[in-house]
Amino acid sequence: MGEAKRRSSQGLPPKGIKSSGARPADTSPRIVPWLPLSRNQADRFVKLTTNAAWVGIGALVLFWVAVRFIGPAAGWWTLADGRVARF
Repeated sequence: MGEAKRRSSQGLPPKGIKSSGARPADTSPRIVPWLPLSRNQADRFVKLTTNAAWVGIGALVLFWVAVRFIGPAAGWWTLADGRVARF
């Protein structure tokens, strides 16, 4: 006997549908009515790109420190202007 028939024969209500972990619908207003982009999505995009920019700036600083100071100090290469990196 199937679950639905068993529940109806016992007088039980139909089994509820489980949520499959889907996100709730975005009810924020759209930026432009013809563009499928809501304000929440635009705000998340701005936050994501701002964080990515800061990560990029940090990576650039680490790369510059490695090229300017760590590499010459370790003897991996010399600088083109002939200066020696001193700590």
